Amino acid sequence: MSELCFGSASGYCVRLLSNIAGRAIGQVDRVADRWLEGLGQPAQTRRRAVVALRCVTLSAGAAALILPAALSSVLPVSVALPVGATGAVSAFLVAAAAAIQLGRGAALPPAAMPVDDSVFNACPGLTLMIDPQGLVQKCGGRDRNTFPAALQDPSGQRLAELVHVSDRIALIHALDTLRQGDDRATVMVRIQRVYSAEGRQFLHGRLEMTALRREAGELAAVFAQLNDVSAEEALRDEASMRVSEARSAHEAKSRFLAAVSHELRTPLNAILGFSDVLAGEYFGRLETDRQKEYVGLIRQSGAHLLSVVNTMLDMSKIEAGRYELLAEPFPIGDVVESCRAMLDLQARSKGVTLTARTAKGLGEVVADRRAVKQILINLAGNAIKFTEAGGFVSLDATLSGDALVLTVSDTGIGIAEDKLATIGQPFTQVQDDYTRQYEGTGLGLALVKGLVALHGGLFHIESRAGEGTVVTVTLPADGAGITGAEDEPADPMVEFPPRLRAIADVAKKDEQDRKHDAAEAKIA
Repeated sequence: MSELCFGSASGYCVRLLSNIAGRAIGQVDRVADRWLEGLGQPAQTRRRAVVALRCVTLSAGAAALILPAALSSVLPVSVALPVGATGAVSAFLVAAAAAIQLGRGAALPPAAMPVDDSVFNACPGLTLMIDPQGLVQKCGGRDRNTFPAALQDPSGQRLAELVHVSDRIALIHALDTLRQGDDRATVMVRIQRVYSAEGRQFLHGRLEMTALRREAGELAAVFAQLNDVSAEEALRDEASMRVSEARSAHEAKSRFLAAVSHELRTPLNAILGFSDVLAGEYFGRLETDRQKEYVGLIRQSGAHLLSVVNTMLDMSKIEAGRYELLAEPFPIGDVVESCRAMLDLQARSKGVTLTARTAKGLGEVVADRRAVKQILINLAGNAIKFTEAGGFVSLDATLSGDALVLTVSDTGIGIAEDKLATIGQPFTQVQDDYTRQYEGTGLGLALVKGLVALHGGLFHIESRAGEGTVVTVTLPADGAGITGAEDEPADPMVEFPPRLRAIADVAKKDEQDRKHDAAEAKIA
């Protein structure tokens, strides 16, 4: 009976020890597998390394017990214990390192890399075959020898360690998207070149990665192609620098114009004031007609120069986005008639007939009254300037839907079709042998375009050399386009809403029909 009990207890102890040993071995395998996966070991070779680590761990545990006991027979216990334990740990570390190396640099099975070597080496740039953990398994490419030495044979190395530290996160993220199911990924990376006298240089590359998967969809490998885009990056940097320089120059020009305009307006106002005093003979009569003529010329030249300076100031404000519009309701007919009366003397002195027509029932519109008046004066003044004696200039205002249409037409010298694209650019005039005789700064139409853009309107010019010019300005009659005009710089070339463009096309057609009817009536 006692023997039976002893046998049962012995069997139970054996089973218990076997169960504990099995659990310990399973735990060792799981820890080793997670550790090797974190180190980037491929799954195909990780199983062999796990088995090797299991054997090493069990052997190290047995050695940690047996070796100190064996040494205690020839050495004192105080020396045998630490020496034995140190020897066991050292042997464990060496054996573990050897086990890990079993999987490093191991190539993937041929089924995971179905790429022919001749094609692989003929691809432009640098071609790489990468395992799912980011280790380079194969390297080739047509331009392989043009890349830094670190990339000419990187097999067995982690790709992330070959690129600049700032680009590693982007590269790892791209690889992760492939693991999660994406078929392709693109990332920009920098590779360090050899240090030179100019400092550390970088090769800028575009890395195109394509996922190679097994039948079950598991990521088997990544085919990567690295192309040198350093030249493109240099051009991009230069373009960015040029844009920055152009923006700075534009801002400097606007500030310069504003400063010059303010500095010139003060003395010009004094000149105009004193010339008015002399012309009015408030402090004594002028002795001769020549003196009166000269005073008038001073007054006229000063007024012209002040007008130019004011135009420059307005242009600088528009370009800087600081031109403030004051939207208010006003009768557009009064503004049109006021402009006609202001320019009538100038037109009659040239022998030009100036007319103004306002559509019946056209009441108030909402806009900046001063700006609208400036638009009409600039357009009509240009039309009179470029119209010979006996010609006609007309100002027309109509309402088309919810848009105000202002039209200024003339029978002047016109503009050649190939020159129309330059009209409205600041400080630009159509220069030829005939138009050089006309004075001007080339700011009038540029200012008109800027004011129209601030109103959210549309500017259109149609002209033919020797036949005349028609300029059509379309503005929202309710002032809706002015919203936000003070917050953003106006762009004279801005695209306008289709609604206004359609209205402007209708107004342009009506103007063409009117001119055609007038020509037929004149012939009749």
